[in-house]
Amino acid sequence: MKIVILEGSPNRRGSSNMLAEKFKMGAEEAGHDTIVISAAHSEINPCIGCISCGYDGPCVQRDDMEGIKTEIFRADMVVFVTPLYYYGMSAQLKILVDRFCAFNGSIQRKHMKSALIAAAWNDDDWTMEALKVHYKTLVRYLNFKDQGMVLGVGCGTPSMTKKSMFLQAAYNLGKNI
Repeated sequence: MKIVILEGSPNRRGSSNMLAEKFKMGAEEAGHDTIVISAAHSEINPCIGCISCGYDGPCVQRDDMEGIKTEIFRADMVVFVTPLYYYGMSAQLKILVDRFCAFNGSIQRKHMKSALIAAAWNDDDWTMEALKVHYKTLVRYLNFKDQGMVLGVGCGTPSMTKKSMFLQAAYNLGKNI
């Protein structure tokens, strides 16, 4: 299976990307092909809401999204990776997801698998609630088949994340896809 990992953190060495790396390691050990795309370090413009795409492309904007779209359509699974910013995904990942608008129909017909990996400073029991609801809504709307979530609470810094159980959880998710 080919897996596209969409990273939303501007911090290349941050906690969410550490979790993504462990997921990738587990997935590759299980025989899957992976590609990592950094939403935060790609040139992706926000959706302008023009609907010229008719929800099934092409988008009128010319940026890195066309190449990202190509990789998504080559894949069987998409993994959304984000730090938790104000109880939602990072703006960098949200811009990428918003641009799915230009090819919603094609994504919906593909029936891909998906997963969510997130890292948050807080470890309150409600910390990830809004992000989980958003992700589950995307899964439902885009006809994805959810393969699981790693919600790294109390992972505000790489040193906190290294001491947590979430690195192993991310590895296990990748290994058992």
